[in-house]
Amino acid sequence: MISPDIYREMGLSDIEYQQVEGILGREPTETELGMFAVMWSEHCGYKFSRPILALFKNYREAQEKGALENAGVVPLDDRLGIVFKMESHNHPSAVEPFQGAATGVGGILRDIFTMGARPIANLNSLRFGPIAGRGRDAARNRYLFEGVVDGIAHYGNCVGVPTVAGEVAFNRAYTGNPLVNAMAVGVVELNSVALARAEGPGNPVLYVGSATGRDGIHGATFASVELGPDSESRRPNVQMGDPFMEKLLIEATLEALATGDVVGIQDMGAAGLTCSTSETATKAATGMQIDVLKVPRRESGMTPYEVMLSESQERMLAICRKGAEERVAGIFRKWGLNAVVIGHVTDDGLVRIMEGDRVAAELPANALTDLCPTYHLEAKEPAYIARAQAVDPLSFPEPADYGATLRELLSSPTIADKQWVTEQYDSMVQTQTCLGPGAADAAVMRIRGSKKAIALKTDGNGRYCLLDPFVGGQIAVMEAARNVVCVGAQPAAVTDCLNFGSPEVPAIFWQFRRAVEGIASATEALGTPVVSGNVSFYNQTPEGAVHPTPVIGMLGILDTPDQRRGLGFCEEGDSVVLLRADSDPTGGLGASEYLAVIHGVEAGSPPALDVEAEINLQRCVLWAIRQGLAVSAHDCSDGGLAVCLAESSIGGGIGASILLRYSDWPGLPPSAIFFGEAQSRVVVTVRGDAHLKRIEKLAEQAGVRAQWIGTVGSDRLRISLDGEPLIDEPVSEIHKAYVDAIPSIMAERKA
Repeated sequence: MISPDIYREMGLSDIEYQQVEGILGREPTETELGMFAVMWSEHCGYKFSRPILALFKNYREAQEKGALENAGVVPLDDRLGIVFKMESHNHPSAVEPFQGAATGVGGILRDIFTMGARPIANLNSLRFGPIAGRGRDAARNRYLFEGVVDGIAHYGNCVGVPTVAGEVAFNRAYTGNPLVNAMAVGVVELNSVALARAEGPGNPVLYVGSATGRDGIHGATFASVELGPDSESRRPNVQMGDPFMEKLLIEATLEALATGDVVGIQDMGAAGLTCSTSETATKAATGMQIDVLKVPRRESGMTPYEVMLSESQERMLAICRKGAEERVAGIFRKWGLNAVVIGHVTDDGLVRIMEGDRVAAELPANALTDLCPTYHLEAKEPAYIARAQAVDPLSFPEPADYGATLRELLSSPTIADKQWVTEQYDSMVQTQTCLGPGAADAAVMRIRGSKKAIALKTDGNGRYCLLDPFVGGQIAVMEAARNVVCVGAQPAAVTDCLNFGSPEVPAIFWQFRRAVEGIASATEALGTPVVSGNVSFYNQTPEGAVHPTPVIGMLGILDTPDQRRGLGFCEEGDSVVLLRADSDPTGGLGASEYLAVIHGVEAGSPPALDVEAEINLQRCVLWAIRQGLAVSAHDCSDGGLAVCLAESSIGGGIGASILLRYSDWPGLPPSAIFFGEAQSRVVVTVRGDAHLKRIEKLAEQAGVRAQWIGTVGSDRLRISLDGEPLIDEPVSEIHKAYVDAIPSIMAERKA
């Protein structure tokens, strides 16, 4: 008789355990119980999120067809496709930041090359608690920040895949529970996409890659509970990565797939061998038998339970054509990797786990996947929403010194320059990066074998989603799209990572549902399908949940890399033009970084978004770039127009004289004009009167307002309102505030 304490500790409820017994018609073995526990966790089974994710058309259709794969594929041209996906590694990074972040990179890379694609780029999206100050929390946040960045850099640099873009934000909501979202991108020939299917009864099953250890056991279960005082004891749930082994695995896997002898392949990620055996069998409507004694191990005395649940890194399961197994295995061995036949495909629909002659587990493959219970949880709008949205963002006093306010915002870690982070990443390895970190609103990469290029960006705003998750979800999509448009790319498709607290709390599940509804509505309007993604629940500590933080990874496509544009001002005399389609009566001051940093308030409604107007703006910007009119482009986001102009000055090393009029911003005070985060605004620079007239005409055709606001030149950034110079700062001073902020804070850790 299995004690309830045992299966509850594994994450199964009493009802779920009864379902397990009903499926098997008996009490489960220890190994079977562990397999059910990890596969029926939210992290693997999506038992709470699945009904809501059906709002994404591509996910719904793939789910109905049983065709969900490791990552999404988007055609680049007639021959090549772009493969990309984003996943979380939040909980592991909270208890072991270096390895948690490093293995997050390794895991997402395997999702890419498992599909036959060569990885060409890494991105990330990171959230931490405040890092400034000398308190215990600040010190811990700095430790997590430093460890995560170090882990990402170590793995990405060693494996030889450039880290080209990302975002980092800081807020007290993430103290104790950082968010570490990793995205990877690859290139594949469209007629050579590998699938995660165990086709062909009798075909051999090959274990390849690193040996299996005890690290990561029940990692998926760990990711499906909130962090607490005992979280440090979860260190054994964190996997250990080896990027050099991963590099060998990339080359061996791509070489093996090129032979045509591999009929199916899957990474041993979350839930390890349990996931890879059951999911590949379910997708092919077959079964599988393996012998755990044949699994290469790096520790002695491992039980079948431990072997099946281990999440040791750099491992794959490959199904080969019968008779070709030694040929395929020889390729992996040539690269110095383990390659062992551990079983074969069957036709009985069962996953059978042998330990020599003993049956350790025997259960229907689809019991772990298709029969995972689905829950329709209660969703209830939290009371804080109405209170927070009732706050008038225009009621706060105006700053005494707008220049000092600009400098303070530029030195806020969320806005400040992230060179301290990005200089640790190799962004140029593989030599395909045209625009890397900090040079533009998105990364741009040329693609070998194609005339086209791609743009990549991650985006999200937890504060917006806290105060209105539907609008926050929409804005995450539209800002990511706006960023790839600003470098000259047409938005093409989306991956996402949805980070929330416990779904079993009705208010949090409401946040999740509304955010997904917002993302779904925005992506459908934009024509950028959600082709892959990840849900991360239980991001909370006893002190509370993180802000609801859906992160969007956007792919854009350029006809040629020559179309790319950076964010920096280029030449003295260029006209500065604000393309705008905003209609926010508060100027977007609600939920802004200005309110949070200057007034210590997270309240108000997030900026209003007119989806049709936003799409018109993006169309206008893209036309302006493709016709050679805009020589730089930068969107207005965190910190508003003044921060946007400052970043363009810093990026180009040259100032500008900006002349604004109150009549263009009716009813708004200077704080809202300068620092409000109204959506659908892009600052472009234009060379010559002829091009200025043409861009005004383009804007008129697109239904967008083109507003000349000044001229590039001098060594100062001057912003006047009706002739009164309210901001007049040397570029050198705003550069110092922007660039020195994070390094000076992190130096405190070394002191």
